Amino acid sequence: MAAEIVNLKQFRKKQARSEKDKQAEQNRISFGRTKSEKQLTTKLNEKAQKSLDQGRIEQPKVDE
Repeated sequence: MAAEIVNLKQFRKKQARSEKDKQAEQNRISFGRTKSEKQLTTKLNEKAQKSLDQGRIEQPKVDE
C-alpha cells in the first residue's frame, strides 16, 4: 500500500509546461493567420513596392 513517489520539482515543471502549452494554443487561435491571409498581405506589399518603384527616378552612375 505504498504510494507512488513523485519528485515535486518535476511535477511543478510538468504542470508549468502544460499551462504554457494551453496558453500557446489559445494564442494560436486568437492571433494566428491563415496561409491565404499571409499570401494576401505579401501580394499587397509587393504591389505597393512596385508602384513606388515606378515613380522612382534613377540617377546615372558616375565612373570614378
